[in-house]
Amino acid sequence: MSSSPWSRGEPATDWSTLEPGPGESAALLRLWRGFMAARCFVALVLVLLQGVAMALGQTVQPLAVALSAGYLAATWLGARYAHFTPPIRAFGMLWFLTIGIDLGTFTALQVLQGGSINYTPLFALPVLMSAVLGTVTVGLGTTATVTLLLLADAGWHWLLQQPGDSSTRFVQAALTGTGLFVVALLAHELARRLAREEETALRNRSSAQMQAQVNDLVIETLSEGVLVIDAEGMVHAANPAADAILGQGLARLGLPFALHAQPAWHALAALARQTFARRAPQSEEIPVAQARGAAREVRVRTRLTPTSSRHVDSLCVMFLQDLRELEARIRTEKLAAMGRMSAAVAHEIRNPLAAITQASALLNEDLTDPAHRKLTSMVQHNAQRLARIVDDVLDVSRARQQRVLSLGEQVVLDPAVQALAEEWVRQTQRQGVLIALDAADAEVRFDVEHLRRLLVNLLDNAARYASSRAGAIQVVTTTQRGSAGRPSLQVWSDGAPLEPAVQRHLFEPFFSSESRSSGLGLFLCRELCRRHGATIGYERRALVAGGPEGNEFFVSFAPSENRLTQ
Repeated sequence: MSSSPWSRGEPATDWSTLEPGPGESAALLRLWRGFMAARCFVALVLVLLQGVAMALGQTVQPLAVALSAGYLAATWLGARYAHFTPPIRAFGMLWFLTIGIDLGTFTALQVLQGGSINYTPLFALPVLMSAVLGTVTVGLGTTATVTLLLLADAGWHWLLQQPGDSSTRFVQAALTGTGLFVVALLAHELARRLAREEETALRNRSSAQMQAQVNDLVIETLSEGVLVIDAEGMVHAANPAADAILGQGLARLGLPFALHAQPAWHALAALARQTFARRAPQSEEIPVAQARGAAREVRVRTRLTPTSSRHVDSLCVMFLQDLRELEARIRTEKLAAMGRMSAAVAHEIRNPLAAITQASALLNEDLTDPAHRKLTSMVQHNAQRLARIVDDVLDVSRARQQRVLSLGEQVVLDPAVQALAEEWVRQTQRQGVLIALDAADAEVRFDVEHLRRLLVNLLDNAARYASSRAGAIQVVTTTQRGSAGRPSLQVWSDGAPLEPAVQRHLFEPFFSSESRSSGLGLFLCRELCRRHGATIGYERRALVAGGPEGNEFFVSFAPSENRLTQ
């Protein structure tokens, strides 16, 4: 589903936003922009005050007006073009273009205005800026500079202007400097704590998003379907396995959606409500109707997420397991057990078959009645066929243990496929089978009997689902599929599309969409192909552009000159 991260397996974390560059801090950058805006605001207020004083007829020095206007321009340019890399580590160019301009401007205005206006509170701005954005050395150095400027201003008034009020100015300068030192130390400590907390929060966020990404990928690849449902019956997340199991076009729905929106899901919605009502896990086997095909038996398990807050409701996590796939895995385990037992049973099967074959041959020599000789021939034929089947099953069990595989005999593909396909048509009396051979004189390394078993299994599988019209089954040979010049065999039928769950297990042993089938046919085809270096696959396609789509099983043979190894 496009709105669910589980449906794509894509990382939910934008790693480019997690970690700032070296020496960068998002919090300090925000403070920098705040200080730049504050400087522009202070400069604008100074210009407005000068304008208001002129409008009221007060004496205003032109130099002070020009200084305020210049300060406004400098702050605007600094806010627009100055590049800040936290922290400010020295009294360099950045310090002089920002804090240094503030100190010089405020000091000049203090001197020009005399005692009519007190600009001392404005010195708090550069002190805070240096303490927050700079190192402790820059912060304390700036504070010391401001204190010395205040003391120099007090000395200036003592020497030239107001000697009688000098003691008060000195006391005010000392107290102001002391307060600025305290403010600078506290502001610097708060800034350091802010940076540490930001770093910790960033690490925690990165760790949390990485864990969430891992969880998403795990749930994305689970063979079990997963639904996350709230108390109102709304589904907030679903993985692709749930889409495949439910089979009602789940991927087209936007999140969240109501579980009871589809009649086929009413039993699932009822189980979710039961889980919330009992506040306990539930388990049940529920038949789920499919958009195509019969209903599917699904084992459903529910769990409630724990919550420690009264204001946060629990969520119901529903696990869906296709019982057919579970049965397929059980059958696969049975096959593994049979493979371990086959070596011990091989001679016990072969010896009676050999005895039957020999006895029937001896009996056939003494018989003169044609009917009796026909019966003994049938016994021999079927005993030999049974022996070949036993050999094939044993070959499957031994194939994975062999490191060098038999090359088999060299076969001209087209004549062999022609003969085998026509033989199958005669035996099955199947009508409407088309044979199109286009592999020229391509030769393949494949045992003829194994090729017969391969083609017969594919044709039997196609006949099981194909219609009865002409061309419903087609046998095609080409040299176009795969690498250049590599011959291939295709068996195409016009049967209905295979369900995704069936496609995933096509070549697994004992897996079949029909209960009457053993589920060994396609598995043996795959093992025979592997034994001869060939590959087998499935796809849904049309043989010709604009034609009907069908199910195609294709075999790509190994080059005849290659030695087959595994």
